[in-house]
Amino acid sequence: MKKLLITVFVLLLGCNLQAQDQQEQMKAWMEYMTPGPMHQMMAKMAGEWKTVTTFVDPASGSKMKSEGTATFEPILGGRYMKSVHSGEMMGMPFEGLGLDAYDNGNKEFVSIWVDNMGTGIIVMKGKLDEKSGSLVFTGEGYDAATGKNMKYRSISKWIDDNKTVFEMYGEVNGKEEKMFTMEYLRK
Repeated sequence: MKKLLITVFVLLLGCNLQAQDQQEQMKAWMEYMTPGPMHQMMAKMAGEWKTVTTFVDPASGSKMKSEGTATFEPILGGRYMKSVHSGEMMGMPFEGLGLDAYDNGNKEFVSIWVDNMGTGIIVMKGKLDEKSGSLVFTGEGYDAATGKNMKYRSISKWIDDNKTVFEMYGEVNGKEEKMFTMEYLRK
């Protein structure tokens, strides 16, 4: 009888612990999947934007400007921000698609970029610089000019609700150089 009571006690205790584990796991998943303050910050970009891009030739220092548009849309319940870009780049039509996220689990931003100027995907990860209020990303993508992957760094600065500045840097011959600056002006 004593063995039976001990067995029942152990089984009940095991079931109770398993239920507690399931509750803790469910709580962890709920925290992971629930949009928070960083998602709200990303949502500020929602809407239609005019873009003005200034390209810099590192060799000569000459600059070239082009204009375009961008639409930012929160998707999947505000967990991700999709952006669609169009315009002209170096005299050719340009289209690009971005998907940005804040990963609650890893406590970092993730950005994926594709466009019609290549066939690869640029993946970057970043953090919010609390001092400047800027998002700083690093990552890499293929560089057709060298036939190798290039390291990239970008900085997004919110000037106000109607203007954002995006700067993109690339590593050329072991040295980081500014590739372009894109100003977003809310329509």
